[in-house]
Amino acid sequence: MRRRFIIAATPALLWAPWHPARALSLTEGDANAGIRTALERGANAAVALLGRPDGFLGNPLVKIELPGYLKDAARLLKATGQGARLDELVTAMNRAAEAAVPVAKPLLVKAVKDMSVEDGLQILRGGDESVTQFFAGKTREPLGRQFLPIVTQATEKVSLADKYNAVAKKASGFGLVKGEDASIQQYVTARALDGLYRIIGEEERKIRRDPVGTGSAILKKVFGGLG
Repeated sequence: MRRRFIIAATPALLWAPWHPARALSLTEGDANAGIRTALERGANAAVALLGRPDGFLGNPLVKIELPGYLKDAARLLKATGQGARLDELVTAMNRAAEAAVPVAKPLLVKAVKDMSVEDGLQILRGGDESVTQFFAGKTREPLGRQFLPIVTQATEKVSLADKYNAVAKKASGFGLVKGEDASIQQYVTARALDGLYRIIGEEERKIRRDPVGTGSAILKKVFGGLG
């Protein structure tokens, strides 16, 4: 007999034994297919949105700014007429992130294809942060290794990047900048990954809010009973 589950209409999605009076009956296969489809759609949409000019720079949700301490230093540099160079650095950081994001697609898709039943349960039960946690847990470390050389190449084109690293290294020694932010390359890589996972989560929430609007029968079946 095929196992059947219910997705209850609660803020955190839950699987529970079938009860005809409660909501939508699903097979385990349906539930997993729906989650995989939602994840893959979210990943593809996020890569397409971010991996293009102004994908980061033009999106206030993910735009990469200077770390907090260096924002204060930036005010002083702008006062000395170096504002344009700082703007170049911020633009370069975001362009580096935009250049790196497309390489994420194969690894994100593989993570979805390799998703286990247990992964699916955690995503359904985990609420709004579950998708971010899934992708970050499966892909953050390998994607960081892939992003770093692309980010390094992009930021090396801006001479101010060396000054950033020198200032940030000193600030880090005084505890004013986190160690991982003391290198512009590592900082941009981390923020690029943060932005990628955030947009994937936003795309997944869109699917949950309007599964019918996706035009996908399996998404409608899995998520259509939620409200």
